[in-house]
Amino acid sequence: TTSYILTVDILTNQVDTVLKINKHFEAPNWHPNNYLILNSNGKLYTIDLSDKKLRLLNTGNVNACNNDHGISPDGKWLAISSHDPAHPSSKSYKSAIFIMPVTGGQPVKVTSDVPSYWHGWSPDGKQLVYCAERNGNYDIYAIAASGGEEKRLTGEKFLDDGPEYSPDGKYIYFNSYRTGHMQIWRMKPDGTSPEQLTFDENSNWFAHPAPDHKSFVYIAYVSDEKQEHLFGKQVKLRLMDLESKKIKDLTPVFFGGQGTINVPSWSPDGRKVAFVSYSVR
Repeated sequence: TTSYILTVDILTNQVDTVLKINKHFEAPNWHPNNYLILNSNGKLYTIDLSDKKLRLLNTGNVNACNNDHGISPDGKWLAISSHDPAHPSSKSYKSAIFIMPVTGGQPVKVTSDVPSYWHGWSPDGKQLVYCAERNGNYDIYAIAASGGEEKRLTGEKFLDDGPEYSPDGKYIYFNSYRTGHMQIWRMKPDGTSPEQLTFDENSNWFAHPAPDHKSFVYIAYVSDEKQEHLFGKQVKLRLMDLESKKIKDLTPVFFGGQGTINVPSWSPDGRKVAFVSYSVR
């Protein structure tokens, strides 16, 4: 796999290449200090946007990280999701959520059950929201960043995934298959008042609200992928204006999917979004 780590300007649609590398990288986060955090083969890496250098980020003994990770609102902490081989569950997927210093260090586990996949910090940094499978169904949950008891926020029989707080904390954006087609929704932070936002033929995933909360970016599979968000599909990035509800394409269709934009990746000024496209020999 060749990974193209890219940015797109939401006003001009200009796509710029940060790095091309013959290795599978996923899910860029954009730190306020102008560097990206990505995962590859269980490890986390940073890319400084000034020198384009790739550097390994120390994650202690947690070394099976997946593509669900993100930076706290104050820029000091990193929530990561990683396979937890010590967990006694017999499930094949044993992703747990951990928190660590954004500069590197030994992560501390937050969730006690598996699998759990992080997706969002509350604006005050006190809560995490995530997708988790419990009793055979994937729903959205919240938990204190310090750990404790998790709270289930959705209870549909179909997949709810990709939860992310709006910058003002008034909503949680997510994608859901509850209508029989994957679309973008939002709800209040307690799980009430769900509101559908997209209604088209694409399979829409991973809504990321802009820092000014005037729009959100998401990935659209151009074919109906049911409840899957697989790698190696034809996708594009789209932007919805929240006042007008108008949607525009940010990119042409490209080869991507899982790993392209699973997590928040807005630039701090709200002008650009980072993502990954791929080619496979």
